Amino acid sequence: MEEDLLPPRPSSLGAGPGEGAARPDRDRLLELVVDLAVVHGRVTLSSGQEADWYIDMRRLTLHHEGAPLVGRVMRQLTGDLRYDVVGGLTLGADPVATAMLHAAAAGEGFLDACVVRKTGKAHGLQRRIEGPDVAGRTVLVVEDVSTTGSSPLTAVEALREAGAEPVAVAVVVDRGGRAAVEEAGLEYRAAFTLADLGL
Repeated sequence: MEEDLLPPRPSSLGAGPGEGAARPDRDRLLELVVDLAVVHGRVTLSSGQEADWYIDMRRLTLHHEGAPLVGRVMRQLTGDLRYDVVGGLTLGADPVATAMLHAAAAGEGFLDACVVRKTGKAHGLQRRIEGPDVAGRTVLVVEDVSTTGSSPLTAVEALREAGAEPVAVAVVVDRGGRAAVEEAGLEYRAAFTLADLGL
């Protein structure tokens, strides 16, 4: 006799932002962000602005210790929100979303991930949003670091066009994107600010 499949549990569990988050996870992640991702030297950002330092989050989000921490901390940060898909604009959002997917699988609940392309593909299925169908689903839009808010807002627009309901934007490091996202009417969460990083 076949077993009845249990319905999936809500994806987001636990306390809200900063409440009940596992301090050792967040503290260790902060150490790794500072040690691995903060690069000093003159750079031009994707926004066109120039800076004397850069936060290269791929050095962290693709790191063997950093990635699992990102997943757990971002789940803790958004534990009071209800969403069943996580994703954002490729490339910065991809490892964050994947880390959160694995963190959910390792705990209770479930979570799908998606990748939002900057433009639609001209071949194959010509999808702009890769992964499971997002139509009619609630989506947490993520980003590794946000300076202007433009990347997550581009993802929000694409997701809405695909019939999804973006519930909030969550980033690992806020470098200034909060104002634009909140002005667009979305809740904004950040695991760390520049002050946390000593910048």
